[in-house]
Amino acid sequence: METLKSDPNKKLQDKRNEASYVADSVKEKRHERGVLMARERIEQLVDAGSFLEIDRYAVHECQEFGMDSKVALGDGVITGQAKIDGRPIYLFAHDATFVGGALGIVFARKVCKIMDLAKQAGCPVIGLNESGGARIQEGVKSLAGYADIFYRNVACSGVIPQISVIYGACAGGAVYSPAVTDFTIMVKDKSYMFVTGPEIVRTVTGEDVTLEELGGAMTHNSRSGVAQLLAEDEEDSFWLTQKLLSYLPSNNLDSAPLGTTEEAELEPANMAALNQLVPVEANKPYDMYEVLKLIFDQGDFFEISPHFATNIITGFARLGGRSVGIVANQPKSLAGCLDINASVKAARFVRFLDAFNIPVITFVDVPGYLPGTSQEFGGIIRHGAKLLYAYCEATVPKLTVITRKAYGGAFDVMGSKNVGGDFNFAWPTAEIAVVGAEAAVNLLYRKELKEDSTGKRGAELVSEFRERFANPYIAAQNGYIDDVIMPDETRSKLMAALEAQANKRVERPKRKHGNIPL
Repeated sequence: METLKSDPNKKLQDKRNEASYVADSVKEKRHERGVLMARERIEQLVDAGSFLEIDRYAVHECQEFGMDSKVALGDGVITGQAKIDGRPIYLFAHDATFVGGALGIVFARKVCKIMDLAKQAGCPVIGLNESGGARIQEGVKSLAGYADIFYRNVACSGVIPQISVIYGACAGGAVYSPAVTDFTIMVKDKSYMFVTGPEIVRTVTGEDVTLEELGGAMTHNSRSGVAQLLAEDEEDSFWLTQKLLSYLPSNNLDSAPLGTTEEAELEPANMAALNQLVPVEANKPYDMYEVLKLIFDQGDFFEISPHFATNIITGFARLGGRSVGIVANQPKSLAGCLDINASVKAARFVRFLDAFNIPVITFVDVPGYLPGTSQEFGGIIRHGAKLLYAYCEATVPKLTVITRKAYGGAFDVMGSKNVGGDFNFAWPTAEIAVVGAEAAVNLLYRKELKEDSTGKRGAELVSEFRERFANPYIAAQNGYIDDVIMPDETRSKLMAALEAQANKRVERPKRKHGNIPL
């Protein structure tokens, strides 16, 4: 009698269908809310046909969840390797249709495997997060699984770029892995992050707070600083991820992708407008974004944390085709003063740039640190020191342009020669001093000013102080400024300086690590 054999090809297809099975009703409900499935997110993020799934058939004993076994294949997370713009990446996507995307031990092992492979291959790792936290049913195993992931997040930090994109609710232990990664992207009105939800907050503290107020995308982009980028919708989140990756190297030993030759040679239009951009009046604000648009390739600037600590600007651009990181004071917000949030925001960004060998270009217009009891009580000394530490620690090329004010300790912190600045330029409008001219005169000539009823002597003293102490040529004579340049020369000077420092190498003493004032 002939033995009947099953068709292996059909069996494979059946298994694949089983591994990707989701009830049509579940898909429809998510699509009605404008929410994609985990696999759909992967397909839209990566290059077409490039996704190679790993551990597709990993399965947990699902009896305890009371579910059909076929929905347990994959255990709530899809993992694999793919390409974005032709560059290899590794990624995982939480599948919230299986027990809310809650993490169990098999789930954790899959994610850990992806992170290990990414680190070994020197590729970025991207997490598409939508998880309710640890699986209560698995007890300590789920907690241990989170710790395994956290451990790898830290091991990968500064080695490969790590990007987290948040969809839906991300709660409990699920929030800490994104918090350790380099960049977190949240979707407006769709994603939430919190350690404890509104109900628990209301029960424990009595505070009545909505989901959006407690952990919404705008809350974490503008108030907490937990997230660095805000997407309008899921499609925008894919674009932001792709754009961000275009400025980053695949690992800390690689170089960031170069722009095209045509883009690098194309100067922004009307660079001569820079010469009139800074007002003559020292206290009149101007928009630092206009400065950046007139200097970098194609006027393109990709901002990081645009809604948080708006008195300082951080982001990526290209100069002569090379990827660079920008830190700049914004005179239109708090007059460009440094405060707690601005110091922490810029320090974290500078440390990322240094970890991945991306040059730092600093634009300075800073009257000092923001005064007040809230800043002092909040620890501005400690937090301000983080920015100082980050610049001192960084060994990448550091180029600085002082456009106007550079007063007090803020002058030192913002990429000065004495914290390792390689090339420091100043515009003719620059004022470099311990304090502003008016404040200095009020301190030094208090008695004389009391006797000056007309106010003319005060104006003369202010003008004299600016000429003797604050003008950029004094700093240049002492070697603290390499050159005083016209604003429309900035692009060419920075390009030459970047070329000169392209192969910069700095030897540091052997140590485990420094002790940044966290």
